[in-house]
Formats: sequence, C-alpha cells, structure tokens
Amino acid sequence: MPEQNDVILKVQGLQMRFGKLEVLKGVDTVIRRGEVIVVIGASGAGKSTFLRCLNRLETPTGGDILFEGESVVHAGRNLNHLRQRMGMVFQQFNLFNNLSVLDNITLAPIIVKKMEKAAAQQEAMQLLARVGLQDKAQAFPAQLSGGQRQRIAIVRALAMHPDVMLFDEPTSALDPEMVGEVLDVMQQLAADGMTMVVVSHEMGFARKVANRILFMENGVILEDGSPEDIFDHPASDRLKEFLGKVLH
Repeated sequence: MPEQNDVILKVQGLQMRFGKLEVLKGVDTVIRRGEVIVVIGASGAGKSTFLRCLNRLETPTGGDILFEGESVVHAGRNLNHLRQRMGMVFQQFNLFNNLSVLDNITLAPIIVKKMEKAAAQQEAMQLLARVGLQDKAQAFPAQLSGGQRQRIAIVRALAMHPDVMLFDEPTSALDPEMVGEVLDVMQQLAADGMTMVVVSHEMGFARKVANRILFMENGVILEDGSPEDIFDHPASDRLKEFLGKVLH
C-alpha cells in the first residue's frame, strides 16, 4: 500500500447542489501521487462537476477536498496558490486567440511565477518539442487544428509545473482523427509519472492508461476499481448496462 503521505487529493463527503438539483451526493475518494484516474459515466452523472470542484471552479455545498493536506473548499486567500499547482485542460481549449502559441504558454509563468521571459520561452519551446509543435510557436490559435490547440492547452498547463493535471473531456470537441494525437500526449504524461484525473468517454484510453477507474452514476461513485475490475468484472447492473452502450 502507498504511504499516507502519497495522497495528493482526498475527497470527503463531497456534495454539490444547483438550486434544488443535487448533482453530487456525497463523493468520497483518495487520489495518490502518480495515479491516473479516469472518471466515466453517462452524461449528467456528475463527472465534470466533480472535476471542477477539485480546483474550486465550482464551490461545493458540502464536504471537503484536501489537496496536499490543505482544504480547497476553505482555502480563502490561499485558493489561487493551490490552483497554481493544479493544471486544468478543458473541452474547449480556452486559449487566448489574440496571443501567439508561445505567448499563450509563457503568460502565466511570467506573470504568476515571475519567471524571466527568456527562461519561460526556453521552457515553452522544450514543452512544444515534447508534443511535436515547436514549429507552431509563432502561430495563433485560429491557425491550428483542434488537436493542435488541445495539445497547446496541455503544454500551457504543464508550463506551471503542476502537481496534478485535471482533464475535463479533453477530446470530446475534436474530430475523430485528431483524438489520437491528444491521447498520445496524455499517455506520455502518464508514463512520465504525472498525477492525472481525467473525465473521458474514451474507453480504450481508460483501459490502457488508467490505474483506477471511477464509474459515476447519479452523483455518487458507484464503482471504483482497476480497468480489469471495471471492464471485465463489472459488479453493478448499471455499469454493465453503461458498458454495453459504450463498448461497440
């Protein structure tokens, strides 16, 4: 068993309401350093809300989240400091269209981390080389394909040296032929030991790369297990039904 101090995120009784709608109904889980967790489930199961609560893009209405021992829910002024250590990649890239690729990547390290511009640019170029896009440094987002923009979004998050990367359905807005190039980068990150929490419909990726899969249904984690547990030995009828629909 990993040591207790390997725990990077501890989620305790997490609840989230939007008005009368109860989206999360008491979620408990622990994420350890170096784990790749893939969260699966039907639309409306609470997956994206769960992910967005981890870095307080949504403020939970109950429970707590401890990130490296500090409460995210009660962080107060410390929230931005905590968020800097969590990289977030969204469905819709969220790049600044008026900035070049290089400026998109270096903006936060220079402003937030007070990095020297030259050092930030040098590191950005190294990260771009890792994802095969060093020739796009001076391009603007509108000149790139969706797959290239999402790889840039991943690099931008990595430039802040996060302790954990959160991915909210990072391939769902992409054309099918571009999905692979983004998943390849994510697989490489996993191989390098990056702690990742990924909300995804990509079952092949989940089976191949995840250490653990969380199956969410109706605002709770219904099943939590290895890819083999989840795909080959689903315990609940609901998971069997879900897999029957998504595995063709």
